[in-house]
Amino acid sequence: MKLLGTMQNMDGVLEIGGVSVINLKREFGTPLYIYDLEFMEKKIKDIKKTFKSEKFKTTIVYASKAYLSKGMAQIINKEGLHIDAVSGGELYTILSSGFNSKNIHMHGNNKSYEELYTCVQNEIGSIILDNRFEAEVVAQICKSLNKKMNVMLRLNIGIDAHTHEYIKTSKHSSKFGESIFDKEIQDIVKNIVEKEELNFLGFHCHIGSQIFDEMAFCEGVSIMVQFTKEISDKLNIVIPEINLGGGFGVRYTEEDTDADLKKIMKKIIASLEENLEKEKLEIQNVTIEPGRSIVAQAGSTLYTVGGQKKTYGGEKYVFIDGGMTDNIRPALYSAKYESVVANKLNESKKELVTIAGKCCESGDIISKNTKLGKCTEGDLVLVSCTGAYGHSMSSNYNKALKPAVVFVKEGEAFLISKRESYEDLIKNDCVLPEKIYNID
Repeated sequence: MKLLGTMQNMDGVLEIGGVSVINLKREFGTPLYIYDLEFMEKKIKDIKKTFKSEKFKTTIVYASKAYLSKGMAQIINKEGLHIDAVSGGELYTILSSGFNSKNIHMHGNNKSYEELYTCVQNEIGSIILDNRFEAEVVAQICKSLNKKMNVMLRLNIGIDAHTHEYIKTSKHSSKFGESIFDKEIQDIVKNIVEKEELNFLGFHCHIGSQIFDEMAFCEGVSIMVQFTKEISDKLNIVIPEINLGGGFGVRYTEEDTDADLKKIMKKIIASLEENLEKEKLEIQNVTIEPGRSIVAQAGSTLYTVGGQKKTYGGEKYVFIDGGMTDNIRPALYSAKYESVVANKLNESKKELVTIAGKCCESGDIISKNTKLGKCTEGDLVLVSCTGAYGHSMSSNYNKALKPAVVFVKEGEAFLISKRESYEDLIKNDCVLPEKIYNID
């Protein structure tokens, strides 16, 4: 396994942020999500340093669906980034952290009336309208509250990025946004612009996730600039902003490209400047929305080894005390991860094993046919690069308890989310009246 960020081998025991995994297990238990705070901060600083232009302002919006907690929102706020939400729950979490509402942006293809009302009521930075009908609802809410809301329109620009089918978001059949090829697109924009309750900022796009191809982003830039210029001229309006979304690829295993995020940022800026000059278009602000690229590699999941088994069919299993309830991506996307016996880093002998979770599902596999150092019951297995969508997509399937989350930095561990208890599992359950369940 490649050591990332502040990870280091200290006499055969893995340390992250100067904290031993043995001590982390002792204090917080397992499974445990561990975030390398220094590594996250470096990722943010790299993006801030390179996504800059002398020709327009730039805004970096953290895509909170990758990983969100009050603590994470506080870090994003401290670093001066904006943040987005795609649900009422995410919005509530962000607002509860004390985040400046002017720097919050709301996404989603089917925002509820209550979610939109909360956005307007709290005067958030902008709502990214997914479709023509949403504009009507937002305008009605603004009118009822005597407020005006900044809005952008999400576009489907038709790029079929080379990524997993489930995380392509800009194909012609995608559920997101309004297509630039729709014959009514000009009228849709015109209708939004003419609503006095709405302040139209510009267009948003997102071509997909886990994209390594620089040219896909540059193609997106070209299409967005051309379309913005076309609508600006036809409707005779000033369109001040373009939002290019996120989707920047991250290395999970040696099979992946080790993406140079700083190089990608510079390439996007160069493409923007070139295309804006070509189209004679002036833009005040350009936004990107990194999420996975900030937190994926900074996060790891620590497990304790239970039993082991070699099946009649020859499969060697190493069983861990977590699984698909804390990391659904292998089952959902066939995602691959690297792993290591974190308390025996100097173990030279490796075995070909399948790391399996404890759920009552054959598909509860974290890593299939992976090389792992010899381990026994009680050893610690660490799976790297789980910082994006591990905690966010975790569940209580089989009534599993969601793990704790800690941030580590400079020899200290900070508890960000407590481990769930059995009491937490049933706190929302209601007991039936006796006349229903009492069979007498």
